[in-house]
Amino acid sequence: MKPTLFVLAAGLGSRYGGLKQLDGVGPSGETIMEYSVYDAIRAGFGRVVFVIRHSFDDAFREFVNSRFADKTEVVTVYQELTYLPEGYAPAPDREKPWGTNHAVLMAKGVINEPFCVINADDFYGREAFELMSAFLQTIGGKTNVYSMLGYRIENTLSENGSVARGVGEVDAGGYLSGIVERTHIEKFPEGIKYKDAEGEWHDIARGTPVSMNAWGFTPDYFDHSERYFKSFLDERGKELKSEFFIPLLVNQLIREGKSTVKVLDTVSPWFGVTYKEDKPKVMEKIAQFVKENIYPENLWK
Repeated sequence: MKPTLFVLAAGLGSRYGGLKQLDGVGPSGETIMEYSVYDAIRAGFGRVVFVIRHSFDDAFREFVNSRFADKTEVVTVYQELTYLPEGYAPAPDREKPWGTNHAVLMAKGVINEPFCVINADDFYGREAFELMSAFLQTIGGKTNVYSMLGYRIENTLSENGSVARGVGEVDAGGYLSGIVERTHIEKFPEGIKYKDAEGEWHDIARGTPVSMNAWGFTPDYFDHSERYFKSFLDERGKELKSEFFIPLLVNQLIREGKSTVKVLDTVSPWFGVTYKEDKPKVMEKIAQFVKENIYPENLWK
């Protein structure tokens, strides 16, 4: 069975200032996520599942149908603030859903094969999907055997502001031994630093592997997510901005010895549109890829 690509596209792009998932960066108006879909199809993925919000459902469906719905099977699921286990409710003043792992949980019952999770607004590159597809095609029928695309921290930063990254530790066998979500990382003249919850800055060494939310999972991950989400809500459900991140759960599963996570090392540079000011650089890089015949000028013709 071919693996599935699961695209996290529910974010409204608050820092970017618009619906960046549908913002064209390619020579024929292609979005970043279209390059991911294109790379995934040629790497052997069998279908694409998107998680979005109901508020832009019509625009999103129209976009997909006009681009690549005839190239692969497309399924849509939804993430909303109120989509919680029975007996739970959000705090009255909370506005945003519950983060990336809550988004993943929305696909339970829809995905029953090994799958790769990615962000809609990150450009991962052809090699990334080839590495992930090869891994996922070896774990069919297994449980608790996961993977993470590991990018070097210095290749994942924006020149226009802070970024959030899952900062990992890798053991001698190439497996993830721990990962922590750092929500405020910046590059300074003296090096790379992250700011903790108390506002203090700490150094991050160059070469440190980080997650760009490109994960490979077997379907049992949904059961873990459902169980641990309830525990998360019991502890932090009344907070207005708490988020159930993928690295939070992955780290828990590693610590408890329940799952292994193979780090698929890549030296490829990441790029994306965290901020509007990032867009010209992204367009320039994609234009260069087209010039080098890595991608056609129009992806879908």
